[in-house]
Amino acid sequence: MEPQHTDPTRERSIHWEDTAVGLAALPTTSGIDYLRAIRDGELPPAPIASAVLMRLTTVEDGRAEFECTPDESLYNPIGSVHGGLLCTILDSALGCAGHTTLPAGTGYTTIELKVSFLRPARAGHRLTARGRVVKPGRRVIFVEGEVVDADGETIATATASLLAFPIG
Repeated sequence: MEPQHTDPTRERSIHWEDTAVGLAALPTTSGIDYLRAIRDGELPPAPIASAVLMRLTTVEDGRAEFECTPDESLYNPIGSVHGGLLCTILDSALGCAGHTTLPAGTGYTTIELKVSFLRPARAGHRLTARGRVVKPGRRVIFVEGEVVDADGETIATATASLLAFPIG
């Protein structure tokens, strides 16, 4: 017998824009300008942003920040925000921090991501994921960052390495 867990107040829809719009600008736009255009609403955000309720808020040379206020749909079975969400917003912040250092026609992908979880996160509490470049590079970029709650308490920390590659 299938469980009956249908509560219409606990539903949400996910909407995103056509990725082709942003991808068309990528080959001719520097990383920092591309991300600023996303932050400013001139280009659409990545679809994952809608899925995990995050938005790009800060773009500076070697730095990026995302905000996220998770709801219960992002809980794990024991009633806290799933670690996968924290990994996702950290990967986004660290990756975008690295992307700010890249010239037009260059993309990146995460090679390695190490996350340390320090305390649980709860629904309805704003989280900020901060990423910063430790060592820029033409092929490999090293980044670090953390997720903090609205009180400034550190929820998780991360380090990553990113592979830069030509696109277009």
